[in-house]
Amino acid sequence: MSSPADSAAPTMNPAQMAAVQHLDSPCLVLAGAGSGKTRVITHKIARLLQPGPGADLKPAEIGAITFTNKAAAEMRERVKGLIGPRAAGKLLVCTFHSLGVKLLREDGAALGLKPSFSILDSDDVTSILRDAGGTTDAKLARSWQWTISLWKNNGLNSAQALAQAQDDDEQVAARVMKLYEERLLAYQAVDFDDLIGLPMKLLAEHEQVRAKWQRQLRHVLIDEYQDTNATQYELLKLLLGPEGIFTAVGDDDQSIYGWRGATLDNLKRLPQDYPNLKVIPLEQNYRSTSAILRAANHVIATNPKLFQKTLWSDLGEGEPVKLMMCDNEEHEAERAVAHFQLLRSGLLERHPGDPSKTDWSNFAILYRANHQARPFEQALRKANIPYKVSGGQSFFDKAEIKDLCAWLRLLLNNDDDPAFLRAVTTPKRGIGHQTLGTLGEFAGKWKVSLFEALFSDSLHAALNKRALDGLHEFGRYVNDLEYRARHTYGSEEAKTLLLEWLKDIGYEQHLYDNEENEKVAAARWTNVLDFIDWVAKRCGGQIENDGGLSVETEKKSVLEIAQLISLITSLAERNAEQNVVTLSTLHASKGLEWPHVVLAGVNEGSLPFSREEGDITPQQVEEERRLMYVGITRARLTLGVSVLKRRKKGREYVQATPSRFIAEMKLDEGGVPKEDPREKLKRLREEMAAKAKASQAAARAFDNQ
Repeated sequence: MSSPADSAAPTMNPAQMAAVQHLDSPCLVLAGAGSGKTRVITHKIARLLQPGPGADLKPAEIGAITFTNKAAAEMRERVKGLIGPRAAGKLLVCTFHSLGVKLLREDGAALGLKPSFSILDSDDVTSILRDAGGTTDAKLARSWQWTISLWKNNGLNSAQALAQAQDDDEQVAARVMKLYEERLLAYQAVDFDDLIGLPMKLLAEHEQVRAKWQRQLRHVLIDEYQDTNATQYELLKLLLGPEGIFTAVGDDDQSIYGWRGATLDNLKRLPQDYPNLKVIPLEQNYRSTSAILRAANHVIATNPKLFQKTLWSDLGEGEPVKLMMCDNEEHEAERAVAHFQLLRSGLLERHPGDPSKTDWSNFAILYRANHQARPFEQALRKANIPYKVSGGQSFFDKAEIKDLCAWLRLLLNNDDDPAFLRAVTTPKRGIGHQTLGTLGEFAGKWKVSLFEALFSDSLHAALNKRALDGLHEFGRYVNDLEYRARHTYGSEEAKTLLLEWLKDIGYEQHLYDNEENEKVAAARWTNVLDFIDWVAKRCGGQIENDGGLSVETEKKSVLEIAQLISLITSLAERNAEQNVVTLSTLHASKGLEWPHVVLAGVNEGSLPFSREEGDITPQQVEEERRLMYVGITRARLTLGVSVLKRRKKGREYVQATPSRFIAEMKLDEGGVPKEDPREKLKRLREEMAAKAKASQAAARAFDNQ
């Protein structure tokens, strides 16, 4: 009986098939842009479930790790199509942070964590750091937050950070970090960096826990491996063990997150730590035309190579890359909009596969920094063209949603002091800052949480009866709501409970009382109702079809759904794709693609980014070059690269210099990337040889099955 992976053979190229069939040792798949990496991962999961050496695994023995919830959801859906919802439901497909939560919920007791620990958001962390550092300066607290996050991503605790501190500022930050660590433990709370660091500590220090997870996960697949930081790499090594088998899928040419700790050292270390590592490059691109890929290959060739790889495509030559010289930012925006209008109208010749005649969603403008979006927004509005700014405020970042999430966090973990403070004051209930300050002093003295202190028999000595009655009323309501949320299952029941809760606390009135503009208040209330619907929907069972059988997923309580919310960063799943032009930073565009792309502001100082002329290291230039490469390879059919002659600096215009990356693209006067005929012949011979070699390898792999 053929496996899903086998049946896919005719539609997979030899390199993809070789990656799917390699099962007996660690494997690094160098997946170039648009080379079908998700297809390889999902088909490899299907192959691992089939009989044979190195395979025949149970779904629960396979883990697939991604970097975003969206990528995890997409992978889960694609795997479900290959192996069915019943088997897919038992797979561990999650982000690094979700994996960390799973480890800590199950085994965090070894580190002194309760299963109901809280996950703090960025605002909570800033608040705690201000308190720990004894400052009201939010900017200073955020600088500590950034420094502490970098230390954590490099696997350092406060003592190690203090020992390595380079100056007085870092010494202060390290001391604040120590106080911050103490508060997190007291609050039974973790931040997002802890979701990697604490599981690493758990596995490193507790052999039984480490052995349990190494037995449970027999094959781990890691997506976007080049984006891992030092702590994530150490976590993976502990999870796998020295004899573990894994498939890492990544591209050293697309490593663009060095500013948040991602390091190419992890790719360098793989062959050293796993000598039997099999490296398989995926070089056939299924996204872009040859003209676009040639420009991308020219640019990235300037960087030193960890592994050799050259993208190629059989989608045809395509339109030349268009170099657009613009007088200033306003002219640049006007030219981009006019270019899109011409493409959409059909006045410009289009590729046979171009779907742009009707949908604005086929167009994107990409730039290095958020502030560059403004003139494009103005030009698009003037032309009555709908657009969205990617990376805008998340649904869960809205103040009204954060208010409700604080209540739910408090139900999950009564020791979550930041959630307590937000819930007890939103909406206001006559419990003032003085009362809360006294409660905080009392809790600190007796080393208990604010909620636990609220019910202390000796609190009456510190507070008057009115203040005490208000706190007790709030505490009793939270306890009652927690009990009801724990025992309420199903969509309708959940919605009824949640709407009653909003009525009890007067949240709708609170929005109108605190918002001068009634339309804004109404919009915020609509967001609240959307949130209630979202939670209620997930409390109900869902029917899925598995080979003709109806499978009903288990209904969940309101409290169980509340546990998921701390990890969710957006409600992207709520909305279908909109028919709008996308404005996005290059970083946010990673993993996406559009038929028509304009790269904006490709000038020295912007891309590569530098604050002052010459103020950039060779390593930073290499990362900026990778960012340019990512931008080029987002385009499928046409690519425009716009360069400013003058740019705004304050209220003045100053001369602008084209980016060094423009010359590296090797465009001729018509915009076509140049190619030496001898180099072309050499490249074609190498491609044919590589295809033949990969075909032979795939054939041998089939023969050995």
